[in-house]
Amino acid sequence: MTDTVLARATAVPRTRRLKVVVALGGNALLQRGEAPTAEVQRGHAADAMAAIAAIAADHDVVLTHGNGPQVGLLALQASAYAAVPPYPLDVLGAESEGMIGYVLEQELENRLPGRIVATILTQVVVDPHDPGFAQPTKPIGQVYTREEAERLARDLGWSIAPDNDSFRRVVACPEPLRIVELAAIRALADAGALVVCTGGGGIPVVEENGVLRGVEAVIDKDLGGELLARSLGADFYLMLTDVHAVVDGWGTPEAAPIRSATVAELRRLTFAPGSMGPKVEAACRFVERTGGTAAIGALDEAVAILAGEAGTTVSPS
Repeated sequence: MTDTVLARATAVPRTRRLKVVVALGGNALLQRGEAPTAEVQRGHAADAMAAIAAIAADHDVVLTHGNGPQVGLLALQASAYAAVPPYPLDVLGAESEGMIGYVLEQELENRLPGRIVATILTQVVVDPHDPGFAQPTKPIGQVYTREEAERLARDLGWSIAPDNDSFRRVVACPEPLRIVELAAIRALADAGALVVCTGGGGIPVVEENGVLRGVEAVIDKDLGGELLARSLGADFYLMLTDVHAVVDGWGTPEAAPIRSATVAELRRLTFAPGSMGPKVEAACRFVERTGGTAAIGALDEAVAILAGEAGTTVSPS
């Protein structure tokens, strides 16, 4: 993939330099069914950062990423040691943000010699009364059979939900409101750094009387990325995943990829809430609120998506 992506970068027509926020799916580092080893994730990171480096050759990039598989694994590991209570999800989110940021940062530095790359642990303020706390919906961690999931729910007090033919743990997912470290991210980006931040949607915190406190939740990566892109005044919000385009009628004989759409057109359609739904919602929000462009597509077509030659592009009109 690496040679293909870098070669394609030279084929894309040169345009003005854009400020691009790229949201990388958690499956870019760990795909369904794979052993969650550091070696496996490093291998995927090498391929993923080839795509990001190709974009960064012509545009100003701020990178965010998912952490669902990683934070779920950390939660299992934390539960295995009974001498202390398991660490809460905000702490595990910070751990995963540092771990993934380290791997991505190193791969980018190897591909962009001389370029400043910086990872920022990012806190994101949420509303303590957000209805997402009452109804856990965000899947994290590995997939399980029904029997395994029911045992974990019983032993660890987890909420579980179906995920295709399997089951996963689901946790609270409040709406992101404000990025605490935004000024630092902007200063680094304006100085020419490629910033990795707001990983996993950011570390969820609430603010009460000017005091920040972590909460037991995760933030949707795509909605957190939309807040980041909007707050930075980005021109383009690019969500990279493991599918080539948004599909209308997914799983039916009439399924068809959507290559371009307006917000109004997408709002008339229905998408799965646990997978494509948040991505489409994030794209619509960004376009509605900024007048910019958003796109969704496959990691190995990142440069072509940015050029409007692949994926699904969402624009105001």
